[in-house]
Amino acid sequence: MLKLEPVIWGLFSGGMMIGGILLPVYILVVALGGGFGVVDGQALGYDRVFALATNPIGSLVLVAAAALPLWGGAHHLRHLWIDFGGLKSDGLVGGLFYGAALVGSVYAVLAVLRLHG
Repeated sequence: MLKLEPVIWGLFSGGMMIGGILLPVYILVVALGGGFGVVDGQALGYDRVFALATNPIGSLVLVAAAALPLWGGAHHLRHLWIDFGGLKSDGLVGGLFYGAALVGSVYAVLAVLRLHG
């Protein structure tokens, strides 16, 4: 068993929770709520959204919303690879998928940090 397996499963489950449940609801509220006038237009104004994004908790939410679904997708792609007979090259392909998720997560952190400076 891989020693990082519990960490990867934690990232995977967090990514599935955010990507599968929370982001669709957020998109529904912002896109349809703003479009149909249910949500006030000033609530989604640049200054308010920027203030939320630069708040420490808001920054953590942004990083989680960007990075965790990458880990969930990497885990799904790895297991899809295994299901299609790629068990012999699982170490290499898993490393590539998780490495891509790591790079994307670092970029997400750097993008959020640029908002602060």
